[in-house]
Amino acid sequence: MNICVFLSAADLPERYTRPAREFAELLGRGGHALVWGGSDVGLMKVVADGVEAAGGRLVGVSVDFLAAKARPGVQEMVIAKDLAERKALLLEKADAVVVMVGGTGTLDEATDILELKKHGRTTKPVVLLNSAGFYDGLKEQFRRMEDEGFLPVPLTDLVFFAEEPVGALAYLEEAMGTR
Repeated sequence: MNICVFLSAADLPERYTRPAREFAELLGRGGHALVWGGSDVGLMKVVADGVEAAGGRLVGVSVDFLAAKARPGVQEMVIAKDLAERKALLLEKADAVVVMVGGTGTLDEATDILELKKHGRTTKPVVLLNSAGFYDGLKEQFRRMEDEGFLPVPLTDLVFFAEEPVGALAYLEEAMGTR
């Protein structure tokens, strides 16, 4: 399975890097490929290192203005002309999506895939890995959207919230029938 991971390129504390490393190891050991933003810095590097060390494949999609930070020596690296093309390529190459901790770029990527799912433009499973409760507020906001009629489909059809890496991968493998 090609698993797209949206996540930060920032250097982050252990409460965020530990679950990222764990998920990366599970992904690599499971024979899955990481599809990610291609950067060799911060949390993106942590995950790519973990997948590679565990024998997984790396598929990077960087963007023109960040190409200097792209990870060298991966099996596949594409340089997109802008962020919109990058996002489209990441989703095109992925069978499923995991959203890890991140800033506005990660949030943009997450809401984009959820909007596509809401409108039936994709059926790819999406998991938000809620490391250290990072997405508790977003989870509450999504529930409010559902409760107040802003979501035309049940929240559970859009996204699965996983508290731990093992639950995230188990959900994806079950959803994709690889388990």
